[in-house]
Amino acid sequence: MTELVKNKTFWMLLAACCLSVLLFLDFDYNTKGEPRESLVSYSMLHSGNWILPRNSVGEIAYKPPMLHWCIAAVSAVAGEVTEQTSRIPSALAFIALTLVTYLFFRRRCDEKTALLTALLTFTGYELHRMGYNCRVDMLLTFFIVAALYGLYRWHEKGMKSLPLTAILMMSLGTLTKGPIGALLPCLITGVYLLLQKVNFWKALLWMMAIGLLSLLLPFLWYLAAYRQSGDEFIRLMMEENVGRMTNTMSYKVHVEPWYINFLYVLMGMAPWTLLGLIALIAHPRQLALTTPGNWRSWPRRVGRWVTSLSPITLHSTIVVVVTLVFFSIPECKRSVYLMPIYPFLSYLTVKWLLVLADRKSPAIDIYGTILAVFGLLAALVFIALRFIPIPQDLFHGRKAYDNWEMLHNVATYNGVLPWLIILLLLSASFVWWRWRKGTHGLRDHLTAVAILTFVFYLAFDGVFKPAILNAKSVKHIAQQIGTRVGDSPLYEYIESGVQAKGDPIHYYELNFYLHDRIDNFHLRQPANGYLLIGDEDAQLRLPDFQKQGYHFERVYDSGPEPLLKQTLHLYRFWR
Repeated sequence: MTELVKNKTFWMLLAACCLSVLLFLDFDYNTKGEPRESLVSYSMLHSGNWILPRNSVGEIAYKPPMLHWCIAAVSAVAGEVTEQTSRIPSALAFIALTLVTYLFFRRRCDEKTALLTALLTFTGYELHRMGYNCRVDMLLTFFIVAALYGLYRWHEKGMKSLPLTAILMMSLGTLTKGPIGALLPCLITGVYLLLQKVNFWKALLWMMAIGLLSLLLPFLWYLAAYRQSGDEFIRLMMEENVGRMTNTMSYKVHVEPWYINFLYVLMGMAPWTLLGLIALIAHPRQLALTTPGNWRSWPRRVGRWVTSLSPITLHSTIVVVVTLVFFSIPECKRSVYLMPIYPFLSYLTVKWLLVLADRKSPAIDIYGTILAVFGLLAALVFIALRFIPIPQDLFHGRKAYDNWEMLHNVATYNGVLPWLIILLLLSASFVWWRWRKGTHGLRDHLTAVAILTFVFYLAFDGVFKPAILNAKSVKHIAQQIGTRVGDSPLYEYIESGVQAKGDPIHYYELNFYLHDRIDNFHLRQPANGYLLIGDEDAQLRLPDFQKQGYHFERVYDSGPEPLLKQTLHLYRFWR
């Protein structure tokens, strides 16, 4: 603990992460996923049901409640559930993941490798974007990675007692997204133990015991949830956990070929993927970590390479390989499923980049120069938009209004903070130009490039991203609907949602901004109130509703801004 208190790098990393994340969480919802999760927490606080609350249309949550508990706790202190309070748990998990990654590798590698690994973890695209989102994935990633760190440390100490910290992390991971929070760490660690020549039965029994112990705490919630909703909860749990992994779900979602995971990883490691591409183009031989030889001998050479790996490098490689193979089995594939690999892939990438630096590869300087140019261009675009008005009629097509609004939002972003961030980006870009011409070694250049990448993300998160995403928000539409509806009952009808076998479709964003008050017209068949329905659905179904005795009066439509690919209409109805 004393060593940690004196570690200036740790505290500087903590301050940089907090300032670049926690200050920039207050932007509007622009996808269905975030408000869907925050509505569960909203229901918890307003219903008092912290086990399995239902939203306004009567549905239970599709995921266990760990994230929702965290959001509700933060929001209870703040006074209400907001975009910012709902994102704080993911943001804190992202910051904690970066810090524990630094500490974990610092104890097993040199200071530079640990710091660079933490910086690459923080600046990898997939982890970085999810660190600002109200979704379960970042929280799950932290718990899985923390469990893997704990299990590795447990093996280092001789496997002499229970790894209580790892068990707790797996328990919390299971409470975040189901048994995968315990299964994946045990599977990865089991493979690692076998490659470390631990007896098969010993490894199997340890992993089974640790896995079962980690399920004890979640079992209490599962039991309480079953008592509340019975078979409905069991069917949902089996579909989401067993059906998703065995391809037996009642509906198809995110069905992709096996190789898509490799594309996800390439995108998830951006912008560092660009550096690898530059290295390949600039000097292909620099990519090889072993000396050139006959390709027919590759199995023997790979075998020698694997046996020569240090335990921490072997462990990181196993995490990446096992996770990729595991999530290639089910039909359902999403980029966020692979998030636990990125701290370990960042470490492997750093090891490779340091080899490139020692071999004096020009790729590092080329990448830094490209990033500096983009930084200068981004700063110039911001300055130009502040002083040069952009006419709305400059844009055409279906996305014309959104594209103009994005630029308008950047141009009207008030306050001193955006100017300070842009000034920092300009300074970092100019400093790089001078730095690269100095006498510093390429290892120092690599650190400078990582810091420049960090600053580039700061500018994107603090200036450009809120402007871009707020242009996609329907918050202003919800405000107009609320003004017209007042306290009257409000319902929705979505044809694709009525016909869907699973993965419910609702106006989640509108419902959040209207305080969880939109009910289901199809199920309730109410006598009067207001109805939200798309223009195509209205043409299809309103004649049938009129035959049932309903009368409709249109009072509002969303104009050129579609919701669920349709112009939204608001009708007052009675019968």
